[in-house]
Amino acid sequence: MFAYARPEGLSETFALLDAEPEARLLAGGTDLLVGVRKGNVISPLLIDLKRVAELASGISEVDGALRIGANTVLTEVINDRRVQETYPALVAAARVVGSIQIRNRATLVGNLCNASPAADTAPPLLVFGAILELAGPDSRRRVSFADFVTGPGRTLLERGELVTAVELPLPADPVGSAFQRMTRRRGVDLATVNLACAVTSGGVTRFAFGAVGPRAIVVADGTGMLADSKTDPVEVDALIRRMTAEATPISNVRASREYRQAMLLVLSRRALESARERLAEARRGG
Repeated sequence: MFAYARPEGLSETFALLDAEPEARLLAGGTDLLVGVRKGNVISPLLIDLKRVAELASGISEVDGALRIGANTVLTEVINDRRVQETYPALVAAARVVGSIQIRNRATLVGNLCNASPAADTAPPLLVFGAILELAGPDSRRRVSFADFVTGPGRTLLERGELVTAVELPLPADPVGSAFQRMTRRRGVDLATVNLACAVTSGGVTRFAFGAVGPRAIVVADGTGMLADSKTDPVEVDALIRRMTAEATPISNVRASREYRQAMLLVLSRRALESARERLAEARRGG
């Protein structure tokens, strides 16, 4: 048995968290409620955040960034024209999270706070340099998403804190991006390997790799060689191999370490090609 609360403001939420340190926050509930039903999550209090005014869903442009509110579900992210035009890798990743029913309930912030090493939305947010807004009873702070997840199921959130929004910096110049993913089967399944690639107009190429370590990681090439479609394929392959060597995959029921490493190379090549093509289209105004 557990108690249920539905606060309407952050101050009420923080008071509930202070009174019950073991309380769990409920946004979309697509992970939390499964854990509750299975008995894997035991909490005396579930705090439903849907009515908290400061966490309202919505996507807006604020101070040179696209701000995604904490209660914004993945379907809203997928359907937003600005996200589609500027962050196509995030749209592609959000589209493969669960089923359409899940995406209509699951929030982007909840997906990040769950801190799964295989979270599909994590790699795109890493290559785009996402920032998270955190709030506590007596503090407000902003942290890079690259620092937010510290390990499987672990984040920088302190007692009584929660994430109020995700910010995606709006690029001054065109950026091409792509997302790639491999699973054991088609349909709803956790990623065996996932990754995102972003190529900037300035020649910087970023890769973020998921499901191949305790948390998703981001690596970058600032030489301009990966961004240049005329670079010798042998040199491109060597560069990608050095970057993917940063991953630390394990062997488990989904795939062996060796298979994950091999697929990381294949998917990285595909993502790079797609990101280059999208950058070229953006430069042409397509």
